Amino acid sequence: MITTRFPRRFTSAVFAATLAGLAATPSLAAETGPREAVIVVSGEGHSATAPDMAILSFSVVKDAKTAREALDANNRAMADVLAALKTAGIAERDLQTSGFAINPQYVYPDNSDGGTRQPELTGYQVANTLTIRVRDLAKLGEIIDSSVTLGVNQGGSIQFTNDKPEPVITEARKAAVVDAVAKAKVLAEAAGVAIGRIVEISENSGRPEPLPMMRSMAKDAGAEAVPIATGENSYTVSVNVTFAIKP
Repeated sequence: MITTRFPRRFTSAVFAATLAGLAATPSLAAETGPREAVIVVSGEGHSATAPDMAILSFSVVKDAKTAREALDANNRAMADVLAALKTAGIAERDLQTSGFAINPQYVYPDNSDGGTRQPELTGYQVANTLTIRVRDLAKLGEIIDSSVTLGVNQGGSIQFTNDKPEPVITEARKAAVVDAVAKAKVLAEAAGVAIGRIVEISENSGRPEPLPMMRSMAKDAGAEAVPIATGENSYTVSVNVTFAIKP
């Protein structure tokens, strides 16, 4: 049998280091001690305001025998639309080409008799899509009408929004916290306890987007103008709040 002997000084040093390590390590009881009793609730707040801007998206679509002819016709129509929009007061920064496509057009023969006739190329189609920010809503109906007159013939999506919604969103945030506090008080009262300080508060991720709400019909800009209902935009914010329960 082989026996290894260490000097006493070495053994003492190891023992001392072990004691020092134990002293520096938190006790298991401290790590697993009783947790603070809490109430966790979610709150939701809403705030509404009238929109001050509209975002339009529509297209000029032209067909012709050749791609060149279709593109030329589309270019002329879109140039007229852009000129009219600028005359109506739309700034360059509020005009953006958001889509462009050139597509061949085919006629597909009836092959239900088992034939193998190939599709016939009949021409080309050019589509140019424009996105417009209209900041003067009083002109919106007139702008839509004149755009269609000058060549817009497809699309027509419209979104009412706010250029600077931060103040409205702030009010929604405040309402969400008030809602959370009210819910926590109800839960605490039902449980026979009292809420204390706020331990944690967080807002659910994602920028609040406006939800349209019907309000009133905008006045017509003229006999030919498209009637527009602007309504209201409602912004919603939700928060999670953790309250401590008083001992």
